[in-house]
Amino acid sequence: MTRPNLPDDIEALKDLVMENYQRAELYKSRFENLTRKHFGPSSEKLQDSPGQQQLFDLPAEPEAVVETPAADAAVDNSPMKKRNGGGRKPLPRELRRERREYTLPEEQRKCSCCDVPMQPFGEEVSEQLEYIPSSLHVIEHVRIKYACKCCQEKPAIAPVPDKVIDKGLAGPGLLAWIAVSKFADHQPLYRQESIFGRHGVAIARSTQCAWLGTVAELLTPVYKRMIAEVKCSTKIHTDDTPVNVLEPGRGKTRQARFWVYVGDEKHPQTVFDYTPSRKRIGPAEFLKGFIGYLQADAYGGYDQIYAGPNVIEVACWAHARRKVFEAKDAHPIATQVLDMIAEMYQIEANARPWIEAAKAKPASERAAALASAYTIRLQMRKTLTAPVLERIDTWLNTRMQDTLPKSPLGQAITYTRNQWKALKVFLKDGSLEIDNNIAENALRPIALGRKNYLFMGSDAGGKRAAILYTLIRTCERHGVNAWAYLKDVLERISTHPASEIDQLLPHKWKPKTARPIELECKSNTS
Repeated sequence: MTRPNLPDDIEALKDLVMENYQRAELYKSRFENLTRKHFGPSSEKLQDSPGQQQLFDLPAEPEAVVETPAADAAVDNSPMKKRNGGGRKPLPRELRRERREYTLPEEQRKCSCCDVPMQPFGEEVSEQLEYIPSSLHVIEHVRIKYACKCCQEKPAIAPVPDKVIDKGLAGPGLLAWIAVSKFADHQPLYRQESIFGRHGVAIARSTQCAWLGTVAELLTPVYKRMIAEVKCSTKIHTDDTPVNVLEPGRGKTRQARFWVYVGDEKHPQTVFDYTPSRKRIGPAEFLKGFIGYLQADAYGGYDQIYAGPNVIEVACWAHARRKVFEAKDAHPIATQVLDMIAEMYQIEANARPWIEAAKAKPASERAAALASAYTIRLQMRKTLTAPVLERIDTWLNTRMQDTLPKSPLGQAITYTRNQWKALKVFLKDGSLEIDNNIAENALRPIALGRKNYLFMGSDAGGKRAAILYTLIRTCERHGVNAWAYLKDVLERISTHPASEIDQLLPHKWKPKTARPIELECKSNTS
């Protein structure tokens, strides 16, 4: 715009100045956020906010909490005790152990007083942890043939055990190892090809890819059962993350999506879904038939799901806080609402020990203990969190009147106001979380993995990856050895009754008991 084109009207000039000012503030904020993202700390903690620092001086048990009802007698309502620090944790007994005995030479066993040979009366044991590199070995399936010496007709041969892949080279342990290495340890197949090469075995990445496809196909019945399980939850945490997928025939990639759906304590599955795009039909199809709370970000694709009477929207305070945090450099006054949000999180932290104590209960007591713990947290929220929300509401309404809508703070206020109803839903049910960090944390392995394998080879590969991510991440959620689980399930999935498929779910799977291996290795060392 040139000087002659400027309007002569003063009000029009003021509007033009304000418009340019808002645009400048917006670009400045974006530049600062990008600079912090690439060169600054990723943490969103406020180091210089006295209001937030004072929150950590709050008592562990708020005085305003109402007394626990008599039904809670079965739950230990005291906060969890801190574990004593120091000391070395004992090594697992299932690890292979090699026993080495050290004895004194015969001339040193004589008593210095009596000159009589001393007799052993005990032993002193110390442990040393050693590492043996992983190795490959060959299993020879030898089938003995039988024939009649007289007629030499109709020979018989012993049957061979079923293989995971018919006429395939790979055993279940190797297949499980390739899957865990890629989807848990983020090792692309070309790196695994090099690792196998160091062992003297050539396993092309294309062969490994075909094996993983067969593994995913075999595990599909378990995956479908996990989908049905997670949709029976009363609450689901969901989020999505982008992944590049190769476009056939073009040599280019396009952006697809992985979605995660985290079930509640009664249906503890972490299920992944793959869609070729971010269209709303993806979550709409997956969540068809679901009734309960859905906690997610403000993605508009969920609006159709919330429109019906079956699904209640639960918004995420971490997302709302992030919007305000990104505006604080341009608008220092934003630290006031950040401090109030921190108060809510401190109340959540004070309630967490009851939740953790309930989850640590035996399976027979856990459901009742969790119900009681959620009741306590709900009481704390109604007593302590509700007044903080009222203060935040007042602050937002006041600042909305004198903040430019397109400024960073104005956009943060607009986002929070648009989500306000859903941001307060967690006050209605103690089992709901204040944010959606559970789903965001579940997506982290995909964010790490895509930095290594860069892209998916096809949409079919993305769907197979979703199956394997589901099983491995659910194993990690329950502290189950993912390799041992996959190896065992692959060995028996083809003959396992479909009516008993629940036995193969990670949280219900029972491993085979194995005694620790003791190797006798005696050595006389003087």
